[in-house]
Amino acid sequence: MPKVALYSIDGSQVGEVELSDSVFGIEPNTHVLHDAVIMQRASLRQGNHKVKGRSEVRGGGRKPWKQKGTGRARQGSIRSPQWKGGGVAFGPTPRSYAYKLPKKVRRLAIKSALSSKVVANEIIVLDALSFSAPKTKEFAAILNNLKVDRKVLIVTPSYDDNVALSARNIPGVKFVAADGVNVLDVLTYDKLILTKDAVHKVEEVFA
Repeated sequence: MPKVALYSIDGSQVGEVELSDSVFGIEPNTHVLHDAVIMQRASLRQGNHKVKGRSEVRGGGRKPWKQKGTGRARQGSIRSPQWKGGGVAFGPTPRSYAYKLPKKVRRLAIKSALSSKVVANEIIVLDALSFSAPKTKEFAAILNNLKVDRKVLIVTPSYDDNVALSARNIPGVKFVAADGVNVLDVLTYDKLILTKDAVHKVEEVFA
């Protein structure tokens, strides 16, 4: 089982934590990680692109000239795609880009992401993290104690309003609950900070 140091909020090491081999100790699968990131990014696309087809543009209510005898090509409407001001043929319309990978693949991807953080020594475990009220200054001091000056993802066992409000105004910091941990966030942020209880929750959710 991989072991990582356990820190208190003052930055001092207070022990060690054993991480589950099945969640934090697997060989990262880069192909599955790539597939999971592409899936998440596709799901974030708005898909609200829109052009007007020939039935939606203004005009073209009658046939511009008779079918035969003019010497010109037959035309049914001045709003056909080949006309200036006509509708667009096969243009984009609103759609969802979201799709899902199989459950086992998604689970392998998050385990690979978490394991890659352990391999890269980019994971920090805290014994506890809580605030009696939103305190951005105190939260910034905790990050300073832990010598974290890059993008960081904070994970607690459940959603905590005070932690969320304390973290949201600090650039490069994002807070999620343990059941909201996802591949894109884990790979996007340089450091992953979990509380000891959050580690157990993550292992419970993804084991």
